[in-house]
Amino acid sequence: MGLRSAVFIDRDGTLTLEREYLSDPASVRIAPGAIDALSHLKEAGFALVIVTNQSGIACGYYTLEDYQAVAARVDEVLEDAGVPVDMTLYCPHHPDITGSCPCRKPRTGMYLEAAQELDLDPSRSFYVGDKLKDVLPALELGGQGLLVRTGYGRQFETSAPDSVVVVDDLDAAGKVILEETWR
Repeated sequence: MGLRSAVFIDRDGTLTLEREYLSDPASVRIAPGAIDALSHLKEAGFALVIVTNQSGIACGYYTLEDYQAVAARVDEVLEDAGVPVDMTLYCPHHPDITGSCPCRKPRTGMYLEAAQELDLDPSRSFYVGDKLKDVLPALELGGQGLLVRTGYGRQFETSAPDSVVVVDDLDAAGKVILEETWR
């Protein structure tokens, strides 16, 4: 009762244009329509939470400092556009290198952490991403998954569970979310 709904957003390939193992802040590009989508969602009262797997850290492709610089750039761009996110969470692990962890998507650790810290209701929230691992937590937590066709999404749309809504991009996902009445 009284808990907010959230939109949990994958970063790479969903919020930003896909850049394999993004490690340079100068390469950050927000996906077309993403700012408008976030603005409308924020105006509607949703918490905006970026949830991202960053296995490149464990693999040694980039450092934690590189990740933090990219994350700071994303935050800066969003803040400058008037749509700061409520929280950003990342998983630096890779199961083959660091072993299993509770935070790597599709596990729900990052989502539950955000829910606890921000007083969110995961069952009344939306899970948006370009990979099945981004949207499958919705099935476990009771929310709605939305797979975007940007990034790697087109590769996964035919294998998405029936309950997952498939849309073109984050802008289209935002429109679907705003049409939902069960929030």
